[in-house]
Amino acid sequence: MKILVKKYFKNESSSGLILILVTIIALILRNSTFSEFYTTFLNTQIEFKVGEILDISKPLILWINDGLMAIFFLLIGLEIKRELIAGHLSTPKKVALPAIAALGGMIVPAIVYIAFNYGDDFALRGWAIPTATDIAFALGILSLLGRRIPASLKIFLMALAIFDDLGAILIIAFFYTSDLSFHAISIAGVCILILLALNRFQVTKIGYYWIVGTLLWIFVLKSGVHATLSGIIVAFAIPLNAVNEKRKLVSPAKTLEHHIHFWVAFYILPLFAFVNAGVDLSDLSIEKISNGVSLGIIFGLFFGKQLGVFLFTYLAIKYKLANMPKAVSWAQIYGVSVLTGIGFTMSLLIDALAFNNSDTFFYTDKLGILIASFLSGIVGYLILRFVKSKRISNL
Repeated sequence: MKILVKKYFKNESSSGLILILVTIIALILRNSTFSEFYTTFLNTQIEFKVGEILDISKPLILWINDGLMAIFFLLIGLEIKRELIAGHLSTPKKVALPAIAALGGMIVPAIVYIAFNYGDDFALRGWAIPTATDIAFALGILSLLGRRIPASLKIFLMALAIFDDLGAILIIAFFYTSDLSFHAISIAGVCILILLALNRFQVTKIGYYWIVGTLLWIFVLKSGVHATLSGIIVAFAIPLNAVNEKRKLVSPAKTLEHHIHFWVAFYILPLFAFVNAGVDLSDLSIEKISNGVSLGIIFGLFFGKQLGVFLFTYLAIKYKLANMPKAVSWAQIYGVSVLTGIGFTMSLLIDALAFNNSDTFFYTDKLGILIASFLSGIVGYLILRFVKSKRISNL
């Protein structure tokens, strides 16, 4: 188990560094002589058509946001399922602390954002932007600290980030859907029933899930519900443990998670960051960045996240709803709370859904995400770099 955890965090650390590099490249391209090439690349129209039956035409940025990110959500779903059934979230005691902390990390930032934008109906559509945490970035920065950080703190952040992602999924499902097509939803429902049947009969060949999952993605996309949710549905349909035709115990879910983790970490997330992080800074001013949306995002992510996570963690432990992680000090809990303010990819995704890539806020919504995320990453790293672990027993 320790070897697997170390390998996981090593991959996340590398992925986090690549995300930083790709973001810098996107900003440079968007604000250089290559700006037109960059925007043309994002808006390249790609069409998928099958006779008169199916026609999907979208710019490249939406193929990435709606399509490739569904694979990212597939990975998140597989991780959540594994942890709930046989991992760090498999008992109520293990679930309590990260779940409560994640809840605080969603409620308080949302309140902060709403406070800055109360009375502006359009701006309020972005209330969920500062509620998200970028698991790759946060775990990547934590991994850079090496042995300074006890394993229990890494597990706490991993579990917290998983619940945070689950919260983001529910938010997208309930609050960021367009007009619904009940015809498409009905066909998507048939696909879900087929997935349930595959699971019920313990089908271990992943190819069947890919085929039905692709059809599900198409009809969820057509339904008006955000298509990335199809990834979660497919993930929960794939058996964690099953007996194959050779009567051997296998884990299709773990096998698929292993195969797609590399592609998600080193290709899909960096590509998503590249097409979404390019912010035009040519006409930026203090006045423009001080609008309610930008301030709501910056204060929500940097201050709201750390306050919500730390406060709810403290209350959960004080009132004995959960136990303090072993060998972890309160200063380290606070450092991790600051790291959860790294919204980045998840915040950018919700931002795109909330404002539909509108220029209303002159890209300062995206800039607010970048500022808050980098600030949270730097401050969180420095706190954890200079505080020490504390050998304590569970409360």
